Amino acid sequence: MSYEVIGITVLWLFLYGYLIIASIDFGAGFFAYYAKVTKRDHLINQIISRYLSPVWEVTNVFLVFFFVGIVGFFPKSAYYFGSALLVPASFAIILLAIRGSFYAFENYGSKQSNVYMFLYGATGLFIPASLSTALTISEGGFITEENGVVSLKYAELFTSPLSWSIVALAITALLFISASFLTYYASRANDNKALALVRKWALFWATPTIIMALTTMIALSQRNERHFQNMLDLWWVFGISIACFLIGLGLLYIGRNYGSAFIAIMLQFFFAFFGYGIAKYPYLLDPYIHIEDSVTSESMAIALIIAFIGGLLLLIPSLILLMRLFLFNADYAKGKK
Repeated sequence: MSYEVIGITVLWLFLYGYLIIASIDFGAGFFAYYAKVTKRDHLINQIISRYLSPVWEVTNVFLVFFFVGIVGFFPKSAYYFGSALLVPASFAIILLAIRGSFYAFENYGSKQSNVYMFLYGATGLFIPASLSTALTISEGGFITEENGVVSLKYAELFTSPLSWSIVALAITALLFISASFLTYYASRANDNKALALVRKWALFWATPTIIMALTTMIALSQRNERHFQNMLDLWWVFGISIACFLIGLGLLYIGRNYGSAFIAIMLQFFFAFFGYGIAKYPYLLDPYIHIEDSVTSESMAIALIIAFIGGLLLLIPSLILLMRLFLFNADYAKGKK
């Protein structure tokens, strides 16, 4: 295996970690606001608060690692993506700042505010929508390069079925992942009222997630036939993903083994996400950034691989410790600590 393949694999792991953790975080914020609007906040907001309090500050660590790594491994990505995503990325950064600020105001301020909660919940949907623009652009045909200037075709981006299907998939998937985790977390806390509510949400968002995944596949076949055909060649990877989805959904439906259900759902997205990434090889941005042609020098790539594997080995035990102290601590989940 070449060092550029190792590098992109490590970076894809960081991005997958962000996908799961950020989805839980963003979805929890939306559900907290939705529950407040529907007068059911007394049922679940204590559960959500106990999850968010120790986790929200570390969510973006995975994203920072990924962006630093992608620029380090593939310097051309800074030129193309940096220019094309200037507006969407700036929008996402502003939303992240708003989200963090209003979380602090809502939880640590002297009084609660519906406006703060709305901004916190809404940004949880707008952030993944804006970040998903990068996946759309990477399929090719959305940017131009003339006289050394890279520009984004905004009209084509906003009228593309692929663009909107990816945005819808990002939103439905994060709500499904978040509701599935909160179901497990409520079961750990033995909070049956909260469990019944978030389990209902998990079951509800499962169907839109699969529908939007299929819709995205259809839109992709019309936009990038090479990528779509490569995904068909990896049918067994996506078959495993669907099997994991059915296992997780089945456990949620019968109301048992919620921890195993969430693991199955994580595996569902793991296989789907890596299947998507493998099928995209060898392009990061079709046709401008080819992995083998755009990689940094060999010595720099090896140093980055060692640094990022070391960071991954440091980050994972830290997260496990965080989860053992807070999330998976039965007394903490029940509100006794």
